[in-house]
Amino acid sequence: MFPYPSGTLHLGHLRVYTISDVLARFKQMQGYDVIHPIGWDAFGLPAENAAIERGIHPRAWTLSNITGMKKQMMAMGGRWDWDREILTCEPEFYKHTQRIFLMLYKRGLAYQAESLVNYDPVDKTVLANEQVDSDGCSWRSGAKVERKMLKQWFLKIKEFQKPLFEDLDILAKNGKWPERVLAMQKNWLGRSEGVKLQFEVQSKTGLMHPGLVEVFTTRADTLFGVQYIALSLNHPIAQMAAEKDRSLRAFLGRAQGLPPDSKEGYLLPNLSVRDPLARIMDGRTEPIPIYVAPYVLDDYGSGAVMGVPGHDSRDHAFWRANADNAPIKQVITLERGVPEPLVSGSENDKPMLTKGFVSNNIKNFSGLSSDEAVNEIVKLLREAGVSIEKTENWRLRDWLVSRQRYWGTPIPIIHCRSCGSVPVPEKDLPVELPRISNKKFAQLKGGNPLSEASEWKKTTCPQCGSDAERETDTMDTFMDSSWYFFRFLDPKNQMDLVNPSAANAGMPVDVYVGGVEHAILHLLYARFISKFLATTSAWPSGGGPENRGEPFKRLITQGMVHGKTYSDPETGRFLRPEEVDLRNPASPLIKTNGRTANISFEKMSKSKHNGVDPGATITQYGADVTRAHMLFQAPVSDVLEWDATKLTGVQRWLSRVIRLSKGFFIPKNIPEDFIPPYDLDIQLPDLLSQLVARKLMTPAKQPHPNKPWPSEEAAMIGAMKESEMLLWTKTQETIASVTKSYSETYSLNTIVSDLMTLTNLIWDTPHASRLTCYLQYQATAHLLRMLAPIAPAVAEEGWELLHEKVGTVIESDSAHPLRLKGGPSIFAHGFPTADMSILPALKQTLMCVVQIDGKKKFQVEIRKPAADVKPSDLEGHIFSKLLETEKGKEWLEKGTGKLWKNSGTNVPHEECPWIPKGHRSIVVKDGKLVNIVCPERGQRTMGGMEANAKAWDEQKASAAVDFNPAQASIPRTNTSKASPSKVSPPKASPQKVSPPKVSPPTASPLKEKDPDLVEVQHPVTKEIIPTVNSYGQLQMGPRILSQTELDIVGENPAKKRER
Repeated sequence: MFPYPSGTLHLGHLRVYTISDVLARFKQMQGYDVIHPIGWDAFGLPAENAAIERGIHPRAWTLSNITGMKKQMMAMGGRWDWDREILTCEPEFYKHTQRIFLMLYKRGLAYQAESLVNYDPVDKTVLANEQVDSDGCSWRSGAKVERKMLKQWFLKIKEFQKPLFEDLDILAKNGKWPERVLAMQKNWLGRSEGVKLQFEVQSKTGLMHPGLVEVFTTRADTLFGVQYIALSLNHPIAQMAAEKDRSLRAFLGRAQGLPPDSKEGYLLPNLSVRDPLARIMDGRTEPIPIYVAPYVLDDYGSGAVMGVPGHDSRDHAFWRANADNAPIKQVITLERGVPEPLVSGSENDKPMLTKGFVSNNIKNFSGLSSDEAVNEIVKLLREAGVSIEKTENWRLRDWLVSRQRYWGTPIPIIHCRSCGSVPVPEKDLPVELPRISNKKFAQLKGGNPLSEASEWKKTTCPQCGSDAERETDTMDTFMDSSWYFFRFLDPKNQMDLVNPSAANAGMPVDVYVGGVEHAILHLLYARFISKFLATTSAWPSGGGPENRGEPFKRLITQGMVHGKTYSDPETGRFLRPEEVDLRNPASPLIKTNGRTANISFEKMSKSKHNGVDPGATITQYGADVTRAHMLFQAPVSDVLEWDATKLTGVQRWLSRVIRLSKGFFIPKNIPEDFIPPYDLDIQLPDLLSQLVARKLMTPAKQPHPNKPWPSEEAAMIGAMKESEMLLWTKTQETIASVTKSYSETYSLNTIVSDLMTLTNLIWDTPHASRLTCYLQYQATAHLLRMLAPIAPAVAEEGWELLHEKVGTVIESDSAHPLRLKGGPSIFAHGFPTADMSILPALKQTLMCVVQIDGKKKFQVEIRKPAADVKPSDLEGHIFSKLLETEKGKEWLEKGTGKLWKNSGTNVPHEECPWIPKGHRSIVVKDGKLVNIVCPERGQRTMGGMEANAKAWDEQKASAAVDFNPAQASIPRTNTSKASPSKVSPPKASPQKVSPPKVSPPTASPLKEKDPDLVEVQHPVTKEIIPTVNSYGQLQMGPRILSQTELDIVGENPAKKRER
């Protein structure tokens, strides 16, 4: 971690630090040698400005902030390598930043030059292009940036532009870096392939010496449609013309303040360019006008572009703004052989932006595809003597690193009148900042204090010994953050920035966690400096040939944290929380007027009154609850909408974990001989073998006299209850899922969800045998170990509580690894590993859906019946396994189950004793579906049930015994009002189903097609209908009709009115 010491932590800090701490703890538990360091990006303008405002030194302000932030970080339960702590404002660190600058300088990659730069009038310093936003404002102060010609220091990042671009493919592999970050870097590097060619300048007056204008274009196929040339404000031809043109000088002065996308332009009245196509084509003699335009960048190509309004949106807008209604040439068409259209000056005309075919009116080129046309143009113009070549152009510009402020790393250069710029000898590093009094800072109004530090500036030239002056600019703070991760590997090294062996062993960084706002600035500069260091002795291996000097393997960009925001629905004014009555959080009322306030989640800011103090949250709920909630509420990369009212849910869960850790599942008579396994990751067969050896469980008897168990392992597993197999299976599956989320997908929110589910399963598992408590112990131990990276304090406490109950037994075994006295932390026991090999033997289960009268009541996972089970035994197997589950007991337990209570009898069915007399059970699909059919309410007496049973037996005898519902399915009935014809019975109308007009029962079309189909009569209308279950499949046997079916046949008056 490498925070800027602003003074206080906010929830954004807390989120990123929680993520990194969780991942570091997980890897440590897996046995990796993990470096999770902390440092401070301590230089920068905010500290200097704050010092000026308060009349104190920026160093004192910075160190005070660091002290406060360290206390807050300690409170959040994080674990960092504080012995590797670094501060960029300490000479011990910036000595090596200066060394890197000198390494670049000696390689010709650092230079000083006069350049038109971005100047921040508020902070009184220059800015790199990357530090100016799309509106032309400073990224730091928000001031409108001015353009000034100043002498500045640059680093030749353009020398590395190709590997910076191409090696993004390394980072994209296997999704290691987010797509949007890769796209942002590619766009900023801005590689484009095209053609560079020259236009010959013509002067009407002869006062200017004709010259050449070089342009770069990615669409040379549109050269036939060039209608103007546009020059940047500082192009040499524009500056030369301004010497004789007062109006142009005025325009150039005014244009400095225009936005970069301005469509204003100035037509150079006496200059034009000759169409280069005139050398190879007839009729191209018309001169092409030249404009000076603010939208043309000085450093794009050569500061000149060719304007093709018919095929470029920006050129189109400029031409419309400056050439009135002059026609626009479109020379590329979507289809081959289309004549060249001239677009009128109407408001609806639009440029054709895609590649296509040269229009039919362009002689010698008509019908060529865009790519073919480019090749032909380049070939013919080159043969005609025109300077033209295919080339690449890049948006990236050299990195401007000098700043005119005090609080930064001094640039180690000495200026000598005789020798010029001379690097400071390495033996004289660091060049330290001069001490400036608090009083001096109180008097500063901005600008660069170093330029006024006369004693500090005075020095001698290292080469000739004559009087000289130090460079008074300091480095961009992004220079410090471009290499700090190397220093973490060797923070005490006085001689080198890092020992090469430490760099080879520790680089690249395995996981980097940071906001997407660093995508262009910090990450791009860090990649540049790392690739440079990989060409030096500092990092000889560069991470290997497959890494090519990339500093960060995996990049995780966390989303922002938004706060709950209240506003007045009429005025839009943001409200403070104390201005709102929050007794009903879902409908907050404004106290002054009683209106319901609007609720939204916005980026936290003072103006919106939605900031949250993480310290107060930690004090109220605890660090572990805050951390777990932070992870649970949203995926890592998504915006987190912070709602403190939801913290209580996580709080209740962690409280349950603590109660679970007290081992309530170990019966009172067991602790004396309950010995946790030596191996926390013991596999199930080994655990069962130990319990069998200790006579705490007995293998199951063989299922059939002539079919013994295939192995001793199978016999032991056969003795397990359904709930026990489910608990072991879900525990192992959770370990596998959580491990993958920690190490591959980084879906930390699903980890919390999975652990909550496992907690509830352990809690709800019934005590079925002596094995149960061992399985619950193992599951709880695994739960705590999986929880430890997220909630370390709760996990440690739970670990101690879990073993207090059986502590006496453990303490009596001097070799047991879980001994409490002086025993190791939960983190010393490692992360659990999943026992997946046994799951196929345990997962001989099926999901059984239980219905009553065709309506689903519950579903549970039960043991599958044997493949050779007899149909007569299937029902008994399914009901016996259902009664081993909690839901099964809730509904089917004789005397207490809901089914029995509603039946009005305790007399069991003669053939199916698991259900009341008069009821019937239907088990289909090998036990995946059980439907219990109740008698009609009027028959729920002893006599009525007997009559109902008799009717059932008669119908059952006449029905097809081997009916397979899976082979006879019909679509689920659609009862929507939009298509009433689909929900009516075959050949029936609403008039025919009303009671006064009952028709005698006749076989339905379905019955005629399938004689084995069992049908029933509606009790009121006597209409024949097929019976269907909730899956839309035909089902054998009568039962109470569902409300949907009553709607179908018209017995619901409300539905009848709707139709």
